[in-house]
Amino acid sequence: MGRVFLRFSWLNSASLMLVVASGLVLAGCASKGVAPAAPQPQRQAVQPRPQVSTQPQSTLQPPAAPGRSVLPPNQLIPGFSAQSTAQAQGGRPDASGLVRVGLLVPLTGPSAAIGQALLNAAEMALFDVGDEHLVLQAYDSQGTPEGAAQAAQRAISHGAQLLLGPLFSAEVKAAAGPAAAAGINMVAFSTDPTIAGPNTFVLGFLVQEQVRQIVAYARAQGLSRFAVLAPNSAYGQAVVEALQRYVPARGAKVTQVSYYDPDGKDLTEVVRSLASFDQRKKTLEQQKAELAGKTDEISQMALKRLERLETVGEVAFDTILLPEQGTRLTQAASLLSFYDIDPGRVQLLGTLLWDSPGLGREPVMVGGVYPAPPPETSRQFFARYRELFGRAAPTIASHGYDALALAAILARSGEPAPFSAQALMSPSGFAGVDGIFRFMPDGMSQRGFAIMQVTKTGTAVAQPAPTAFDAALTN
Repeated sequence: MGRVFLRFSWLNSASLMLVVASGLVLAGCASKGVAPAAPQPQRQAVQPRPQVSTQPQSTLQPPAAPGRSVLPPNQLIPGFSAQSTAQAQGGRPDASGLVRVGLLVPLTGPSAAIGQALLNAAEMALFDVGDEHLVLQAYDSQGTPEGAAQAAQRAISHGAQLLLGPLFSAEVKAAAGPAAAAGINMVAFSTDPTIAGPNTFVLGFLVQEQVRQIVAYARAQGLSRFAVLAPNSAYGQAVVEALQRYVPARGAKVTQVSYYDPDGKDLTEVVRSLASFDQRKKTLEQQKAELAGKTDEISQMALKRLERLETVGEVAFDTILLPEQGTRLTQAASLLSFYDIDPGRVQLLGTLLWDSPGLGREPVMVGGVYPAPPPETSRQFFARYRELFGRAAPTIASHGYDALALAAILARSGEPAPFSAQALMSPSGFAGVDGIFRFMPDGMSQRGFAIMQVTKTGTAVAQPAPTAFDAALTN
């Protein structure tokens, strides 16, 4: 099977691609890998315009580009009957030839800023990738389960054939009922794996994927003994569960698991125990005592060497995973060094929580590695967002772009049911702002992250993000 390569039309920025394995044969396209597409011919005429309908309408919109526009505020799509909605399931164009996508995000309430950013990013994708047949209809989920369920019902009644969102796991669970009853699939922004299901696909950055790929990187470096120091929370437990799953699968061992109180202020005792500091110090004192009574030159030289040490003996691991952020992360890493865990001999591993500036200011963090979306495409997206909307975007905004771009490309794939589960689960996956991703039958997603390394001045790419799914990414 070939791939279809479609180029995003970035405004004032470098081009990005969304790659869709649609099952169509395209002459000249390789069956494996991702390659830049040839520039597409310039359009000679203005095309009919994609449409956005919002409740409420976005107040900040991308500047209109030739052939692109947004419906006036509060211009709603006419309602659809249950029968006509059923006929549109799977993404078939409706009677007017339009394909409608519902975006469920909080546009009011405490999370309205995040919802608006997701909508802004989706509008960016609509301008870049959408054609005259695609209609984006945005609905306010209010950030609550009740609001999400009502938003899903309204979207379905207005003919939506695919739902993007909602944001929070409780919202997704509430919206899943109406979507399933209508036979409509959802691409949710949550990172909660428990929401995944036959018609609910998780686009968010799953912690399982982060752990899987940082383990794969560590094993490729020859590291085989893994420890983890995690908060005793749902997040920390998910990290540990993933570590215990993927490390043995790659022929290595989890040798030590330590939890700490996520609300506690002092990690001293838990790190001291993780480092086996007292036992290693006791061993040192015993060796010094044995040498103290000897007068030969070799024993005296050995004693002088031991006098310079805090402990002797190796710890039971050559890597340690620290799924933390901010002050708590740097505190934990500093305590590891304080209790004689040499960062030169034990590789520090992180999760996406590490993806923040300034980590290299703490010397012990330099050299640590963590998974993250491809830095170049992410940087381009966020720079362009700021240019268009005059403010920085939250990290999750890129999901809004990739979700709508995915819908746009599937809608134009020529498949009879472009939003079916089978279409969404294309084995070759898709590539967007956040790198390559694909959905699995259980609704979970696999991703291809870059591996970033902390430096004194920022970060460097230790391993580039993959451009195609292969056996190494699958296992």
